[in-house]
Amino acid sequence: MAEINWDTLGFDAYRTRTVVKSHFKDGKWSPAEATEEFSFTYDPFAQVFHYAISCFEGMKAFTQKDGTVVIFRPEQNAARMKRTADYLGIPAPDEDMFISMCEECIRGNLEFLPPYGHKASLYLRPLLVGMHPQMQLTPYPEAVFAVMCAPAGAYYGDHLRSFAAVIPGDFDRAAPKGSGSYKIGANYASTFRPYKYAHDAGYAELLYLDSATRSTIDEFGSSNFFGIKGNTYVTPLSDSVLPSITNLSLRQVAEDLGMKVERRPVPLEELGEFDEVAACGTAVVITPISHIDIKPQLAGSEVSRSWRFSPDGKVGPVCTKLYERITGIQFGELEDTHNWCHKVSL
Repeated sequence: MAEINWDTLGFDAYRTRTVVKSHFKDGKWSPAEATEEFSFTYDPFAQVFHYAISCFEGMKAFTQKDGTVVIFRPEQNAARMKRTADYLGIPAPDEDMFISMCEECIRGNLEFLPPYGHKASLYLRPLLVGMHPQMQLTPYPEAVFAVMCAPAGAYYGDHLRSFAAVIPGDFDRAAPKGSGSYKIGANYASTFRPYKYAHDAGYAELLYLDSATRSTIDEFGSSNFFGIKGNTYVTPLSDSVLPSITNLSLRQVAEDLGMKVERRPVPLEELGEFDEVAACGTAVVITPISHIDIKPQLAGSEVSRSWRFSPDGKVGPVCTKLYERITGIQFGELEDTHNWCHKVSL
């Protein structure tokens, strides 16, 4: 294995040693198999190729200060995958199977688990795909569940640094009553083109509005939205928003710090009232936003409106406090009063 510089890790696919997988067929899951074969073979008519029948989760394992290895809130990821699988009409592993296969993946890739002290983690990617060969648009009870992993550092290459975001006038993320609140692969496919335009224009993130009225905030392209107004943590309540486990945890952390928490519709016009704005999710943890622009069309149009929260790269005091509290729990530096960290037996 090549020597890994734990301090310069970004967030990307990284070839590790072991993948753990199981096949649901004829009403039951096969025994979990740990393999070093990094390829799957499916029939060309498999559902996943034609109808995007797939979903995934994102979660992290940490080496804590005392050497303990933990997964952060895996039962929440298991429940979210089950909810998405029910939406797609495919079987899902139960909580015990989900967590045990994640643990097996960690044990099979220990050399890729970052040691304590580098702000890095082992990112786990549980994947569930419908692989029955068919042409009919009907659910079929067959699937493969697999868990893979990669060592990961900061999503954007810097821990807790602010970035610019843009509201694209010519793209929507999710339709009303659509699949936006489910973690299916197809939801992310539609962000590739607008992300290309945004990155070319110097923006790190996309902020989507509700597609029905374009008057309220939904979420960022890769993660949930929250804003800080005085001593209040505000995050959107929307049927199109993915239920983020990081956001759920941050709301509790905010309450623990004596803040008021509001989960409600957030009008676009309210952007000007926030002291700090950030994206939050498993991969990014917290990405503070320096400013948000509106572009009627992402490709080549001028900025029609702008909100600024901090100088580029700078981070507000509340985002800093929230980040330090949640990562302190994950790395075992602060007491885990809510029992969020699941210990892995090595």
